Amino acid sequence: METVLLLALGLLAQSLGLSLGVPGLRRPSTLFPWRRTPTLGRVRRAWVIPPISVSENQKRLPYLLVQIKSDKQELGSVIYSIQGPGVDEEPRGMFSIDKFTGKVFLNDMLDREKTDRFRLRAFALDLGGSTLEEPTDLEIVVVDQNDNRPVFRQEVFTGQVLEGAIPGTYVTRAEATDADDPETDNAALRYSILEQGSPQLFSIDEHTGEIRTVQVGLDREVVAVYNLSLQVADMSGDGLTATASAIITLEDVNDNAPEFTRDEFFMETSEAVSGVDVGRLEVEDRDLPGSPNWAAKFTILEGDPDGHFAIRTDPKTNEGVLSVVKENPLRTSLAEGAAPRTPVATFSARDPDTEQLQRLSYFKDYDPEDWLHVDGATGQVQTQRVLSPASPFLKDGWYRAIILVHDNASPPCTATGTLSIEILEVNDHAPELSPPSGSLCSEPDQGSGLLLGAVDEDLPPHGAPFHFQLSPRVPELARNWSLNQINMSHTRLQLRHQVQEGLHHLSLLLRDSGQPPQQREQLLNVTVCRCGHDGACLPGASALRVGAAGISLGALVIVLASVALLLLLSLPVVVLTRFRQQSWDKGLLQGLQDDLRDNILNYDEQGGGEEDQDAYDIGQLRHPTHLAALSAPLGRPPLRRDAPFGRARPPPPRALPTSAADIVDFINGGLEAADSDLSVPPYDTALIYDYEGDGSVAGTLSSLLSSLGDEDQDYSCLQDWGPRFARLADLYGPH
Repeated sequence: METVLLLALGLLAQSLGLSLGVPGLRRPSTLFPWRRTPTLGRVRRAWVIPPISVSENQKRLPYLLVQIKSDKQELGSVIYSIQGPGVDEEPRGMFSIDKFTGKVFLNDMLDREKTDRFRLRAFALDLGGSTLEEPTDLEIVVVDQNDNRPVFRQEVFTGQVLEGAIPGTYVTRAEATDADDPETDNAALRYSILEQGSPQLFSIDEHTGEIRTVQVGLDREVVAVYNLSLQVADMSGDGLTATASAIITLEDVNDNAPEFTRDEFFMETSEAVSGVDVGRLEVEDRDLPGSPNWAAKFTILEGDPDGHFAIRTDPKTNEGVLSVVKENPLRTSLAEGAAPRTPVATFSARDPDTEQLQRLSYFKDYDPEDWLHVDGATGQVQTQRVLSPASPFLKDGWYRAIILVHDNASPPCTATGTLSIEILEVNDHAPELSPPSGSLCSEPDQGSGLLLGAVDEDLPPHGAPFHFQLSPRVPELARNWSLNQINMSHTRLQLRHQVQEGLHHLSLLLRDSGQPPQQREQLLNVTVCRCGHDGACLPGASALRVGAAGISLGALVIVLASVALLLLLSLPVVVLTRFRQQSWDKGLLQGLQDDLRDNILNYDEQGGGEEDQDAYDIGQLRHPTHLAALSAPLGRPPLRRDAPFGRARPPPPRALPTSAADIVDFINGGLEAADSDLSVPPYDTALIYDYEGDGSVAGTLSSLLSSLGDEDQDYSCLQDWGPRFARLADLYGPH
């Protein structure tokens, strides 16, 4: 019993690192069992840390992940630390450890789509900094959450299928992606069709996204374009969703025969004419206008055994044009915009007079556009310039010319040939947006959107159907805007989210269906405004449409800023001018503010007589020649009422003296001329002035002198005339 007790105490002492000194027991070979001996290679379980799983988007922070510990020393005598990504490497600060307890905490939310796992290194040191344990790995695995919606690779998927296609025919494929863990249901996608109208003609494979026909009944003449609303959902169809559109266009097949609009057509023409149109035969064909299935081909079955008539098809209207062609015209065709020197045809004539050696020459008789050149020796016809498509002589796509040939006999004989050239339409014009501007409600659920169309100068089949697309160069447009194809020539612009009111410039890519197709990127000005319940812009929002009228919002801001800057620059000038004016007025009135009795006001000063040489400049008298220009009479002389004759002839001008010595003679001569001038009254004659009549509403001025002193005058009224006259009232008023 004692032996068992001693053995238990020895084992306890060994576990505590103590030596009991019990006789008969072997002393342990080491005092510190956490130090690895050369013969033992097994790592202790407390220091081996299995991978730790933590969910992304953890919100209870800081969150305890694990507690690591070393059993080589007592608690509190070990210093723990961790290193690696998320600690001292980017992203820093995600994890931390309590250096005394070994608890590892998560400090920030994790995103598995950025980093799916972290590999850290854990260290254990004693208080002196010595290593207690070998560094061990600490792996943190981020568990995925369904925090990402699936995303379609395109906003709109397009596909084409022949009308009347059998069930199961492949049309197109919708594709989507999910950023969540592909090994979980968070990224398990399922496709479906939300809406396609009635009847249900298409289906989609929920796993692959392939769209196929499911039943017969596709008829382009009934419905030409189908617009499908698609949905993709994660969690095998029960999670987050996203939507897109699929536009399916039915390609035309020749399943409709042309029909005449009437059973009989009545026409008439003059005899002895050729190369003229008699009339038109209207037909209807329900196939796609402009396509080969729509183009009618007319044939004269009977009634014209001699071939006097011909019928051709108008490519624009698909009508049959009946014409008289007694001669056999030479028909050929050229592509629109054919370059100069393009060969057209060759005329070859034969002279029946084989017994005579004659030379034939070819030339033009009728070429209204001067488009063709004829080689006189060979009869070869070629273009000499580019023919304008807008030529008035281009009738229904045909150009007509007349070529003559004659021999060199005497007299010469001539033959006539008709050349009919069909101008084949080519796709050389890109479609244009119509209209180039419009308005939309700022709320996506208000209004019906903006209807957009396109026009193309080319003839079918190089025009519709048109394809509308937001510019791929500006991918951010697809975030707020969407285009939904309505028919072959129109689409509808709608808002995905509410956007700021005002003018928006959208870049749209338009493409036609020609071969090869032509496309053009065009600018669409859209005014986003507040709308009423009827979906129309409110009156207060009409001011936002200034951009569509020709001036952009940015230009308007620049103009207003320029005006404001001009006003700010002119403000200091106005203030300075006003300040100077006030200073001037103050200077003028300064003297009036002083006591009038204490100031002597200096007025004009006259000269001091003959001895005063400074008051006046008598240099003008010494040099009177300088006043020659002023002595000339100006206009008609004035009428003098004091002259006896009313109007008198003025004396002739006198010559001015040439030197200062002659000034005395000049003055005396002037006096003598004045005395002998009959138009001037003598000095003792009573002068008569204008008579103003009797009586006056004003008082007499004699009252000013009627008093001998100021004591009889009442100056108290000056008090009512303002502060400046108040000083006079104080001086002369009663005291």
